[in-house]
Amino acid sequence: MTTEQYVERLLGEDIDLERVIRVISEQGMPDISIAAGYGRLLTMLVRTSGAKNVLEIGALGGYSGICLARGLTEGGQLTSLELVQQYADVARGNLEAAGFGGQVSYIVGDAKVSLAELKEQGKKFDFFFIDADKENYPVYLELAISLANPGAIITGDNALLHGRTIDPEKNGPSVLAMRQFNERMVNDERLIGTLLPAYDGLAVAVVK
Repeated sequence: MTTEQYVERLLGEDIDLERVIRVISEQGMPDISIAAGYGRLLTMLVRTSGAKNVLEIGALGGYSGICLARGLTEGGQLTSLELVQQYADVARGNLEAAGFGGQVSYIVGDAKVSLAELKEQGKKFDFFFIDADKENYPVYLELAISLANPGAIITGDNALLHGRTIDPEKNGPSVLAMRQFNERMVNDERLIGTLLPAYDGLAVAVVK
């Protein structure tokens, strides 16, 4: 048994999240939702930070969306950015089935464009979860910082890229972008950040 399997056994069954995994498979979507242990961590971080406005970059089937919504305070809202209309529709259905349909809104299209529009609108957020195309992680991070309230939390999944990030022989565009993202999350003077090495890695930072 791996440490991850041990954690997931402790977490037990979860009807809503298991539904997401089943629907993702039925729809032929990629099986790349956040790991169960980190999903629970997202819920905890949103709850303990008291976040009212949460921004998710990459909805997929709604697994992380449910985890984020579970941590929202009363009246809190989740805004989810998704490139693919099918994925946004699946995520919306799963959030509705989990009882969070009234707390989430989806914006479909290029996340860079959507983030720029949110910035132009003067929107501000208390929590960010980045789990989309890896080559744009540094761009998403910079835009997230510009949209962040002081004290906001920024998180990014797949920081290790299944070991490629730490392999000096791997230097593809996604790997280089993720290394840059991790470096900024940990060392940018505007942030207080760290990198959690379990599962596929989760970068976590607080905006000063």
